[in-house]
Amino acid sequence: MFLPEGSQDEIGLSLDNTAKAIELFRKVATKRGFKAISTPVVEYATTFTNAHVGMNLHSLLKWFNQEGDIEVLRADWTTAVARAISNQKSEQTKWFYEGSIFRNDKDGIESKQAGIEMIRTEPFLGEAESVLTAVAYLNELEISNYLIELGHTGIFEELTASLKLDPKTENRLLDAMHDKRRDIVYEIALNCGSIQQAEQLTDLIDAYGTVSELEKYQSIWNNNQRLTNIFNHLTELASVIESIGGGEVLLDLGRVKNLPYYCGIMFRGYLTEKGESCFSGGRYDKLYEQFDEQVSAVGLAFDLDVLSTQFKNNQRTESICIVASKDTHVQAEQLRNQYSNANIDIQYEIKDKEMYNKIINLNK
Repeated sequence: MFLPEGSQDEIGLSLDNTAKAIELFRKVATKRGFKAISTPVVEYATTFTNAHVGMNLHSLLKWFNQEGDIEVLRADWTTAVARAISNQKSEQTKWFYEGSIFRNDKDGIESKQAGIEMIRTEPFLGEAESVLTAVAYLNELEISNYLIELGHTGIFEELTASLKLDPKTENRLLDAMHDKRRDIVYEIALNCGSIQQAEQLTDLIDAYGTVSELEKYQSIWNNNQRLTNIFNHLTELASVIESIGGGEVLLDLGRVKNLPYYCGIMFRGYLTEKGESCFSGGRYDKLYEQFDEQVSAVGLAFDLDVLSTQFKNNQRTESICIVASKDTHVQAEQLRNQYSNANIDIQYEIKDKEMYNKIINLNK
């Protein structure tokens, strides 16, 4: 049988590496005080499509249940965890999860993730702990060539506050900023504001670099206290990451949110060799407003499909094949005990000798 586009089977090394990545993640998260949480793979569509979350129904894997309600496969861990936590009276503030999300607007329908969520914590503590957990996990995976990118939703919001943007136009502008379409950004900002505002937003697209490279924005924004505070906030978080040797830190002042619930610091990690994104997240206090809660919430998710490919395929465990027969199978099984540190495969006939470091033929 053929598989739907975007689905794939996995065997052998790929599965082993994913399992190893999950094992190391659980080790790091548990040692840092996070508690495991899991949610059902099947949820109501409204969990992800309501105004607080803002996912498009067409991007979800969905069907009608017997009552006529639309059910979907879990499309977002942060939203699912928030729903689960809101139903529990727990004093726990740090949570971790691992499992798949399912969307049809990605290269693959299924994406394997592991992540952390922190709620009801002092804001900077939650943000610092999130990115430092990412650093600790990447170190555990023995990944050193990566960079961390920081952004903030408040910059775009402050510079567009005086523009007369209806929801449709605002979404167009967000998409254009995300895609770095200077022409469209300038056109929308000019039509809804002034030449100065249009130039500010288009300049923001290229506001990407180290803290020192972007210090000019401190002087540009010195008359706007909110923007000054945001830049100082980003600088402080970058300093924490750099102080513990967390790799290169870059600021993207023009980065915009891709979901309505983001409301402050955003972060993303990239593997420098191929530029692959390996984790992303940020602050999402607004997500809990749907549960009539005003809380601090921040977290991030790791892309296990990317990180599980980073293991070096050095075969350290000896692989031995014991060639046996029906008459010598028990003897072969008993022989395993003499090679407790090796991987033992019992076969009656060898088809690929290159698979093994050593071959023991009992039939001879």
